[in-house]
Amino acid sequence: MIKGQVDFVTLGCSKNLVDAERLMRRLETAGWHCVHDPEKPQGEIAVINTCGFIGDAKEESIRTILQFAERKKRGQLKRLYVMGCLSERYRAELEEEMPEVDAYFGKFDYTGLAELVGEYRSIPNNPSILTIQETQIYERKLTTPRHYAYLKISEGCNRMCSYCAIPLITGRHSSRPMEDILEEVKWLVGQGVKELNVIAQDLSSYGLDLYKTHKLPELVDRMAEIEGVEWIRLHYAYPTDFPEELLDVMARHPNVCKYLDIALQHCTDHMLSLMRRHITSEEQDALIRKIRERVPGICIRTTLLVGHPGETEEDFEALKQWVKEMRFERMGAFAYSDEEGTYANTHYTDDVPEATKQARLAELMAVQQTISAELMQEKVGKRMRVVIDREEGDYYIGRTEYDSPEVDCEVLIPVESQKPEWLRSREVVKSGDFVDVEIVKAEEFDLFAILC
Repeated sequence: MIKGQVDFVTLGCSKNLVDAERLMRRLETAGWHCVHDPEKPQGEIAVINTCGFIGDAKEESIRTILQFAERKKRGQLKRLYVMGCLSERYRAELEEEMPEVDAYFGKFDYTGLAELVGEYRSIPNNPSILTIQETQIYERKLTTPRHYAYLKISEGCNRMCSYCAIPLITGRHSSRPMEDILEEVKWLVGQGVKELNVIAQDLSSYGLDLYKTHKLPELVDRMAEIEGVEWIRLHYAYPTDFPEELLDVMARHPNVCKYLDIALQHCTDHMLSLMRRHITSEEQDALIRKIRERVPGICIRTTLLVGHPGETEEDFEALKQWVKEMRFERMGAFAYSDEEGTYANTHYTDDVPEATKQARLAELMAVQQTISAELMQEKVGKRMRVVIDREEGDYYIGRTEYDSPEVDCEVLIPVESQKPEWLRSREVVKSGDFVDVEIVKAEEFDLFAILC
């Protein structure tokens, strides 16, 4: 018997999503029906999992809370709970400003929310679901397509970059025990997961706190040996003190994607110093060359920051030229946001005008757009392995090993592909299938292909 529906809205990064999935699993063992990111909220309880990384993310979280608070005022919602990064950092202020919320939880105490929801309604004739049942810490309700999932291996960060509020929200870096992670991988494979997107605030530091040495290479090596793991993709490495043994693991295992998400932020010594990145431009460039040499064909995804206090026109021009020279396969960028409590907020003056920040951001992304178009065009005529995520209209939508879900490029394959004959049926290719394709057309951020 179902007690009722709980609507979850997750904002921000995939690390937040994992937390929401774990909470949903606990609630569903207690008899609740959980819906994630509903198009039309209908639950009597809503849980907003917030992001508090930068100004835009905080505004989105607040807008979402207010929207659901309005539903509660109209009698369309019985209980409203808030969790995640924003309430971890600003709980007292939120409680004062938005009392319509029944309870606030942070990023690490959200399991208490499960007990609170469990107390909201009980079913006297069904004692087996009166309370929250215990589950393994890694068990969760997967909200992604069944064939892929996010795997969080640590929390927190010790780096203390000048602009970043993450350490203020998540605290110091804390690795999960390796055996726990490997057990979670086996559980995920048992649920039908084939692709693991490994995530953390700082992958490079995995193991330093627990084992006093870099353990990411060993972890990925052991994950790759687990039967059923088709793809492993790595997100959010840090360039300083990067565990170079990982490159040998990536080159050795065909199921470790030739893909590395490593945030570099800038290129001049002046800016890297102001940002407290603890690396020089020479060291950073040498690392990029080493990654490409030891893992031939690797796709590097990076993130850059413009408009940080002290960034001069000369710094920005150097950044544009550097991007042209490095030709990153995937690149994102964002404008500096002055976040209270960060080193930059307390020690620097936010001296780059907002209009200049946005102009630099647009100019930098225009440079990358040209590079992306050229790199995509080079793939035309090549044969590639693709995982199918979904069928949409007249196309199967897939991704190569060089593309992470939701943020990277997609491969569009006509459903009625002209070859071969045995693959013309809609029933043959389905979500989660791996297929070989030939790339026949390229756009700036997407590829078109036919089945081989």
